[in-house]
Amino acid sequence: MAKNKTLLVAMREYSENLRTKTFWLGILSFPVILIIMAVVPTFLAKAKDVRRYAVIDPTGWLLPAIEERAQYGEVLSLLKFLQRKAEQGESSLSKLPKALREMANGLEKKTAKQLESDARLMTALGKSLANLQFMTKPVSASKKDEISAETTQFLAWVTSLSPDEARSLKAGVKRERYLRVPIDPGIEDQEAWARSKLDNGSDGLFAYFVLGPTPLENTDGFKYVSNNRTDKDLKTWIGKLASDEIGARRFAKENIDRDIARRIQEPIYFDEKQVDEQGLEMEVSSKDVFRQWAPLVFVYLLWISIFTIAQLLLTNTIEEKSNRIIEVLLSSISPLQLMTGKIVGIAATGLTTILCWAGFSLIGLKWAPKLMDLPMDVDLTILISDPNFALSFLVYFLLGFLFYASLMVGLGAACNSIKEAQNLMSPIMALLMLPLMAMIPVGQDPNGTLARVLSFIPPFTPFVMMNRAAGPPATWEYVVTTILLVISVGLAFMAAAKIFRVGILMTGKPPKMGEIFRWVFAKERQ
Repeated sequence: MAKNKTLLVAMREYSENLRTKTFWLGILSFPVILIIMAVVPTFLAKAKDVRRYAVIDPTGWLLPAIEERAQYGEVLSLLKFLQRKAEQGESSLSKLPKALREMANGLEKKTAKQLESDARLMTALGKSLANLQFMTKPVSASKKDEISAETTQFLAWVTSLSPDEARSLKAGVKRERYLRVPIDPGIEDQEAWARSKLDNGSDGLFAYFVLGPTPLENTDGFKYVSNNRTDKDLKTWIGKLASDEIGARRFAKENIDRDIARRIQEPIYFDEKQVDEQGLEMEVSSKDVFRQWAPLVFVYLLWISIFTIAQLLLTNTIEEKSNRIIEVLLSSISPLQLMTGKIVGIAATGLTTILCWAGFSLIGLKWAPKLMDLPMDVDLTILISDPNFALSFLVYFLLGFLFYASLMVGLGAACNSIKEAQNLMSPIMALLMLPLMAMIPVGQDPNGTLARVLSFIPPFTPFVMMNRAAGPPATWEYVVTTILLVISVGLAFMAAAKIFRVGILMTGKPPKMGEIFRWVFAKERQ
C-alpha cells in the first residue's frame, strides 16, 4: 500500500509537470537554442564590418608579392570548397557561378597535395621569384601555355571577387573579411592620406601598413597603424605573408638553392600514432581526437540536467509548502512516501526532458552541418550513438540526480521561500562548480591521479566518471565508484528524509544550518 501511495505521488508530480505549458515550452526552446547557436554566429560574422586597409610600399615589389601569396591562399580555399561541392553532386554545383562550375570538374578525385600544387601553379606563373620556391620544379614556358581557358576565367573571377560575393559563397576565403584599398601613386604624402582615412566612416580605413624600405636587410620602418587594439587578425595575416616572402627572397639573394631553402624552412611534423589493445601501432584519426573530447559535452549536459531538474524539485517543494498543499497531502500519506514520490516523479520528468533533448540533438548533429554547408570530417552523431557514452550518461544522471535531489528536497522542506533557499544553497553550488572547473584537466588526463581521486569523492563521481568515459577507466573503478555513489545516495536520502519530516510543516523563522544538522543526526523517536 505504501508503494502504491508513493507511486501515486510520483505519477501526480509527473502528470502535473507534463500538463504545464512551461514544461513543453522549455523542451521546445532547446531546438530553438540549438538553431540560434548555429545561425547567430554566422549572422554576426556577416554583420562584422569588412576590414578595409591600405599598404604603403616604398620597395615597389613587396606589396605585389604579398598580394600574389594572398591570392594563392584564396585559390586554395576555393579549390577545397569546389572539391566538397563536387563530391556532393551536380545539385550543389548548379548554384555556383559558371567560372566555378567549370573549374570543379575532376577535383573530387584529387588529393590535398594535388590541390596545393594546382593552386601554386595558378598563382606562381613566373611572376614572383619567391613564389617559385613553392614549386617542386620550375614553371617552364610550355607549362604556362597549358593553363586552360577555364583556369584563366577562374583566376579572373577570383581577382574581381567582392567581399559581399565572397560571404554569400561561404567558401571561407579571406576576401570575406579584408579589402585592400589602393593608394593613388600621385599622392605625395601617402601616410598622411592614410591617417586621414583612418576610422573615417564606411569609406575609411580600419588600418594601414607601412612596409620598410630595405626589407631584405632589416625590418626597420615596418608599421601597423590602427585604433582598434583588440582585433589583430589582419595584422597577423599580412605579417605572415610578408615574412614568408622576405624570407624566401633572402634565401634567393644568398644564392641558396630553392630545394635547399625549402628543406631549411620545412617544419617538423610528428605523425600521431596510438597503440591498440593488441599492442599494434595505429594512426590517430580526427574521429579518435573528437571521441576523446566528446565526454565534455556530456559532462556539461549532465551538469545542466541535474542542476535544473533538482532546482525544479526545490522550487516545487517550497511552492507546495507555502501554499499549504503539503498539509493536505500529509493527512493521507507519510512524509517519507511524499518525499520519495516527489523525487521519483521529478526524475521521470527529467528523463522525459533529456530524451527529447537527445532526439533534437541527434537531428541537429545529423542535418545542421549539411544545411549550413559545413565540411565535417567526423560524424557528430557519435555523441548520441556511442553506447559507452549513452549508457554512462543514463546511469550517472539517475544516480547524480538522486544524490542532489535528496539535498534539494531537504533544503526545500526546511525553507519557506526561494529567497531563504538561495541563502542555504552556497555549499551545494560549491559542490556543483568544482566538476565544471576540472573538466579540461580531467579530459586531458582521464586516467591520471587527479581524475582518479575525484572519481572516488561521491558528489563529484557522476561528472568525473562521465568525463573519463573516453579513457576509459578500469572496470573495477566503475564498480567501486558506483557502489560508493549508491551508498552516498542512500545516506543523502536518509538525511533528506529526516529534514523533510521535521521541516516540511515548519513555518515562520527559517532554520539555521546548525539546526538542520541537528535534525539529521538526531536519534529516531521510538
